[in-house]
This record gives sequence, C-alpha cells and structure tokens, in this order.
Amino acid sequence: MKLGTRRRTLLAAGAAAPFAAASACGNEPGGSNGDGATAWGLTGGSEEAMRSSFEAWNDANPDRQISAEYFANDAYKERIRTAVGSGNAPTLIFNWTGSTLADYVANDYVVDLTDGTRDLIDRVIPSVADAGTIDGRVYAVPNNQSQPIVFYHNLEVLEEAGTAIPETWDDLMNAVDQLQSAGRTPIALAGQSVWPELMWIQYLSDRIGGPEAFNRVLAGEAGAWTHPDMVAACERITELVDAGAFGDAFASVSADAGADQALMYTGEAGMILQGSWIYPDVVSNAPDLVESGGVGYSTFPSIEGGAGELSNIVGNPANFWSVSANDSEEAQQIAQDYLSEMVLNDDHIDSLIEVGTVPPIVDLEDRISQSDMGEYLLFTYEMVRDAGHFQLSWDQALPSGQAQSLLENLSQLFLGEQSAEQFAESMDATL
Repeated sequence: MKLGTRRRTLLAAGAAAPFAAASACGNEPGGSNGDGATAWGLTGGSEEAMRSSFEAWNDANPDRQISAEYFANDAYKERIRTAVGSGNAPTLIFNWTGSTLADYVANDYVVDLTDGTRDLIDRVIPSVADAGTIDGRVYAVPNNQSQPIVFYHNLEVLEEAGTAIPETWDDLMNAVDQLQSAGRTPIALAGQSVWPELMWIQYLSDRIGGPEAFNRVLAGEAGAWTHPDMVAACERITELVDAGAFGDAFASVSADAGADQALMYTGEAGMILQGSWIYPDVVSNAPDLVESGGVGYSTFPSIEGGAGELSNIVGNPANFWSVSANDSEEAQQIAQDYLSEMVLNDDHIDSLIEVGTVPPIVDLEDRISQSDMGEYLLFTYEMVRDAGHFQLSWDQALPSGQAQSLLENLSQLFLGEQSAEQFAESMDATL
C-alpha cells in the first residue's frame, strides 16, 4: 500500500468485509428481531473459546438460541459504532469499556447488569471487574482473557544476531542495530492498522512519566500532550523509526491479517510488541517454534531515570459483553441468563486456557500451571495480577473524536511526517 493512501484506508476501515460465521442474522444490521438473541464477536485469538461457549448454551437451550457473527477487528469497531447509534445493535455488544462504554451508559444504550452478574463479578480480578463498572453499577462483564501488551521475541533470530531479550532502552537500541546487521527487521509493526502503534507510545509515556502522563490527558489538562514526559516518549518513537527499528515497509503491514506476528514467528523479524491475544495464533501457526522454546516474552524495557514502574502494563483488562437496551425483553433476558450461567464458568475457563489465554479470574495459578503452556500463561497472569497500574488502550479510553485524531497524528509521527513537538501540539488542540 502506498503511504499516501494509508490514512484514507484507516478512515474507511469499517467498510472492509467482515469474516462472518454461524450467523442467523440475515441482512439485518443487528438485534434479535424476535428470534432469540444475537451477538457479534471478533475473529482470531480466543474466538474458538467464544464459539464453544455459545454452542454449549445453544445445545442446552434449544428454544433460547444465541446466533453469533464474527468480524475482523477494524471492521467491527466501525460497524458496532453505527449499529449501536442507530438502535440496531446485537443483543450482546462486544466492547473494550472505557469512553465507549461511558457513552453507551450515558445514552441508555445498554442495561444495568449489576444484580444478575454478582456471582460472576465476585470471581473476577477486581481491577478487571472495575473496568465494566460506572458509578458503582455493572454495565459490562469480561467475556474472555486479560490482554496485557507483551514483548515477544524470536529467540532463534536474536541468538543468530548475537543479541538477547532487551531489559533496558539501551539494550533495545543495541538489539535493533544487531538485528539490522544480521539482515532482519528488528521489530515487526502493523503500521497499516495504526492501532498497534499505540502500544509503543503508551509504554514509553508510562516508563518515562508514569501513569500521570496519560492521566493528565484523561483529565483534559491544558498542555497535557505537550508536557515534557509525553514529548520525550514521542522522541523515543522517532529515535526508533530513524534507526530503522520497524523496517521500511511497516506501513503496509496489517494486524487483522496477522502479518505482523507472522514476521516474528517466521524469522523475518526479531521482535514484536503485541497483545497477549496473538499467542493462540502463534501456537497454531508456528507449533514447532513454540514447542522448541523459540518464542520468548518479556515486559517492556525500563528507561533510565523514568518514573514508571516495571510492573505497570498497558492493554485491555479483557473484552467485555454489554446487553443492548434496544432489543426485546426476551432477547435481553436470554443474554443476561447466558452471562450469569456460561461466561467464565469452569468449561469456559478451561477452553480459554487450552487455546493459550488467561481468564481474569482470581486464584487460577494452579489450573494455569497444569497447562502445556503453563509457563507463558502464568507469566501473563502474573502481569495482570501484580500490575502496579493497568492502562486501557488509548483508542478506547478516549472519546471517539479524540481517539481518531490520535490515530491519525500517531500515524504521521511514525511515518516521519510529524516531529514529536508537532504531534504533541496537534493533540493538545483536541483537549
């Protein structure tokens, strides 16, 4: 894809064709239409566990069916926004909480789930459960795994290049040089999708300025983006780009197609910063590499003099289900019964662990350790359990208008079309 067309593609992402399956929705945009309940989910990652959960419900409830349709990430985000706003949302609304959920609640688009989900919420790690709570009431419950952003490494590629998993910023820049010298792309990045670039600015701003760096943005403080901590984070991005850390073709790499992770597990790139949700796909697509211990994983490197703790993580506490207030009472009741009986029950937990993900449920250490992927799963579980701060993905934490401006300006920063100062000034204008 030509660089000049990239931002137009971002704006048109919602027009992409969805990857759909198991749908009884016909051509309707959403809603149950009096025939059971409906749900929209995402392809990839823990999709298999979600499918199994719906199948178990449908087998046990032949007269109270839930039909599900699955979409690629970018296509889904635009489609669900339109469907909810027009009153045509599916009964079960897949979301990331944050500003989007707050908007749903403020406009009475979703129902209060507090009373019907008490048993479920009591079993969820508190920091994750809180993400679905507004003013003390539950409007969203987690439907899959916790999703911290993890630094993955192809250990065979790193060893051949004479480098290792970076623990500090200097280690990282040295690894970039070593991998380039070995003829490999140092770090895979899905620049066409843009949102993976958020992972870099989020971790960098946290390691440099701590959670306060973004909290100033959330609070709408004047000059939050041009604060020295945020500008310093942007300067580190420019340093990486100028050093060739992401290669010269990252703007054409798509995350929805899994092309970024493929660069890592096929050995074309040495590292990738991505969500824990990619691990099931890595296991499926590169089983020999995983079984040989060739995939490493770590937290984001430290930055000397920075205020952020190494235990601070970014990503998504989980994905969540909300229930549409615009669907029929019958459909709403089916959805709420499904949430209370099936979501993160023992079978659902087992299926999530089996595909290589970690449910945000308390006291799972023993069950996780018994898995074939126990070492990796325990690593990500402990990241969430012991997090000093868990920062939600910025494109979900911010209102949609600000989030879109962030993606557009961040794309320009990574492409070298904006300096750190120009990016910060452009974003200050959105506060």
